[in-house]
Amino acid sequence: MRRTGRSEGERASARGPGLLAQLRNPPGGRNARIMLLALSVDRTGSGLWAASSVLYLTFVTHLSAQQIGVLLGAAGVAGIAGSPLAGRLAGRFPLRPLLVGCHLLRLVTLALVLRCSGFEALLPVVAVTYLGDRAAKTLEMLFATRAAGERRAAYQALSRSAANAGYGVGAGIAAVGLAVGTTDAYRALILGNALSFAVAAVLVWRTGELREAVTVEVARATGVAGAEVASSAAVASRNSARPKSPWRDRGYLRFVLLDIPMNLDDSVLGVGLPLWLVNRTSAPHALVPAFLVINTVLVVVLQLAVSKRAEGPHRTVRTLLLYGGLMFVCCALLAGATRCGTWTAAAVLLAAAVLVTLAELMRSVSSWELAVLLAPPEARAAYLGVAGMSQSIQKSAGPPLLTGVVMAAGPAGWLVLGTAVAGLAVAQRRACTQRFRTLARPDRGPRGRAVSEECSSPAP
Repeated sequence: MRRTGRSEGERASARGPGLLAQLRNPPGGRNARIMLLALSVDRTGSGLWAASSVLYLTFVTHLSAQQIGVLLGAAGVAGIAGSPLAGRLAGRFPLRPLLVGCHLLRLVTLALVLRCSGFEALLPVVAVTYLGDRAAKTLEMLFATRAAGERRAAYQALSRSAANAGYGVGAGIAAVGLAVGTTDAYRALILGNALSFAVAAVLVWRTGELREAVTVEVARATGVAGAEVASSAAVASRNSARPKSPWRDRGYLRFVLLDIPMNLDDSVLGVGLPLWLVNRTSAPHALVPAFLVINTVLVVVLQLAVSKRAEGPHRTVRTLLLYGGLMFVCCALLAGATRCGTWTAAAVLLAAAVLVTLAELMRSVSSWELAVLLAPPEARAAYLGVAGMSQSIQKSAGPPLLTGVVMAAGPAGWLVLGTAVAGLAVAQRRACTQRFRTLARPDRGPRGRAVSEECSSPAP
């Protein structure tokens, strides 16, 4: 019995501290802990907005369904510009006041939403809100790369767990307000979202300003010390073969372009699964909320474990293949659900929800980590701003793609989508591997060689 107890303890020690322990002492120390709290508060407000915005626009501002569709679609397009704008500004100005500014901007615009009643007035206000939202997410991503350093994957896992918990709390609070159903209740939910931005801004202001430590990263990657670190960083900085602008870097733009379909799991979960269940299967409609519950619980519970298995270039690239395989099987299940009975279809759709969530876990690690690894440290802010566009573009293009093309084609549409995503995952893996090799050329400096050696070495 004692030997068994020690064995279990050793296994627990090998797994490392649990989620709550790491939230109390995250990579990045005090700054990261405060930022995780700010992120959780922000996402709680976002949960309020996501659950109540359509009903608010319908019953309080009296917009038609067509107007709401145009309003949210245009806002999504405006949000695409938020990521590169934030990246460009973060390369020139301190990160902390920029993020505080994004929170305050959204505070002001949501206050204006409460004052506006017409479509023409709401359109620019909601568009600016979405732009600030995407800019804030990019700045949070940059904060993580600076605060957590080489442990950014672990920090990212903690941030996703905190964010999903916040969304869940916000959705739960919104459910109470929606059950009341009065105009004042809807306004209170929107005001709650606005107040979450004020609290998040105060918390961010309590953090210390962080800067990109290029020389430290070079030292850790190469083992070079002392004056050699500064020399190595200077060589990399003088390297004219590596463009300072991401818009002129074809290899990085190729990664961003292929990363867009790598975000389709979001639309499959939020749009494809519910509509497919309702329109093409005999599964009970009451099953739809279970998809979100499954997603939220699995992300909170598993994200940290997944991130540990995807640290370093080699493992990160490998997750691309896992993502493609999971998405293919998920789409195959959706295609086959139409031929099943009521409860079999329900089981198949629940299995698809689990698979698409696992794919999301893989994607959340690979997209973010590769965006950092493939960007030159001296221009990382601008590069990550461009990388952040892929998720925004998918949010605008993904739902119409699923409803207008994939689902319109029936089960065959899902099979084609799964095959296409799996193929693009293979293409992304090859493109990333090739870029690592390019970074490893002698004129690319020691950092590139270290990254490429790690990517080409077998995983432990």
